Amino acid sequence: MSNDYDIRVNGVRLYFIPVTMRVPLKFGQEVTTEVTCARAAVLIENRAGQSSWGWGETPLMVQWCWASTLPFARRLRSVQEFSLALARAWQGYDQLGHPLEISHGFQLDLLPDLLDSHNRKEEKMPRLAALVCCSAFDIALHDAYGKLYNLPVYDTYCPPFMNRDLSSYLTAAKGTKIGFHGFFPNDFLVTPPPTRIPAWHLVGGKDLLRESEKTGTEPQDGYPVVLEDWIAADGLTCLKVKLRGNDLQWDYQRMVEVGEIALQRGVLWLSADFNCTVEDPAYVIEVLDRLLLEHPRIYQMILYIEQPFPHDLKRHQIDVHSISARKPLFLDESAHDWDMIRLGRSLGWTGVALKTCKTQTGAILSLCWARAHGMTLMVQDLTNPMLAMIPHALLGSHAGTIMGIETNASQFYPAASDPEAQVHPGLYRRRQGTISLDSLAGSGFGYRLEEINRKLPPPSFEGW
Repeated sequence: MSNDYDIRVNGVRLYFIPVTMRVPLKFGQEVTTEVTCARAAVLIENRAGQSSWGWGETPLMVQWCWASTLPFARRLRSVQEFSLALARAWQGYDQLGHPLEISHGFQLDLLPDLLDSHNRKEEKMPRLAALVCCSAFDIALHDAYGKLYNLPVYDTYCPPFMNRDLSSYLTAAKGTKIGFHGFFPNDFLVTPPPTRIPAWHLVGGKDLLRESEKTGTEPQDGYPVVLEDWIAADGLTCLKVKLRGNDLQWDYQRMVEVGEIALQRGVLWLSADFNCTVEDPAYVIEVLDRLLLEHPRIYQMILYIEQPFPHDLKRHQIDVHSISARKPLFLDESAHDWDMIRLGRSLGWTGVALKTCKTQTGAILSLCWARAHGMTLMVQDLTNPMLAMIPHALLGSHAGTIMGIETNASQFYPAASDPEAQVHPGLYRRRQGTISLDSLAGSGFGYRLEEINRKLPPPSFEGW
């Protein structure tokens, strides 16, 4: 099937932008102090010969997408090399269609073989890391399409732009009467989307909670350092607590300490993120049940639990109904695509944390499958700075989440987004516990890129 709006990729550029964190961030067993962002530009052309550039960006957060004992530098080099291989592959991918159709085909037809080829030369990089590398190009493709037709990206997820309905991509869970024939992504999106949404603040494992914990070595850059000050400065109402998953007493005490501060400071909601380190549901249940008995108000504030178990869901098919009977339980690292979400649902998971870093295409398809099956949604951050923040926020506003979105970059490297914040101040600085999307305007993702005074490094790849 085809239509007059079909496009193909004609050119690709890839940039690597290093960013240093102002304070360390603990991901699972690792501590992060720096990240490299991949920024892609994709040139498209339609059947009439009209063309447009689009932009996408993703932090290559290897600590999150490639948990390993391999040195950080080796994993970072590997994902950068894979990103370069993807740039060459996207440049040569001569398929016509809507961006969702093109990228879905790329992820099925080329991405597995590219990853296999890469892993024959390098240490085995997981599929999750491959999706993170692919996402910058995918996001840029969606942006270029919207710009070409002078439409916001989310206005193109329907006829006459798409050639095929969701039944071409999604299969319902067994035993349900759900069908996707005749449905398009726009049927599952929030319209009109809110322009102001709640902002979640991440309480990392290394984060200071109170003024008394300061040592004098903290950054003096005008931004808060301790949790109490962040709550006061940004009017926070939602706190996500990073836990260890292998130290039950520490995790329990951390939830109590953060919960007590939350109660004192007027915070409304908490969530707990175990980052794939738990192996037995009994661990999570003990933390929750102790909170219920000893600190019932803190227990009530917990809105959901995020990804306690290993991300390889096929290898670790743990029945989690005992946890989801207590609190909503959200897939994150495991939710590579809608098919993995289907497996998770059968095991008792009740929610999905969407991320643009697993591609805009994958996020949209996962959103549709999850909402059709009554699963709750959240939009999580990969500590997205600069341009990466914008598609992330737009996904959150259109998804109908359980409560707002994560906004981690404003904590860990706020200065990195200064050029973008000059144009979109409400997006990069939280006020009264929310962010504002009012400044996003125009076609594509509404970046207003021509107004952003950012000097890019020379491209690491350029071809058309």
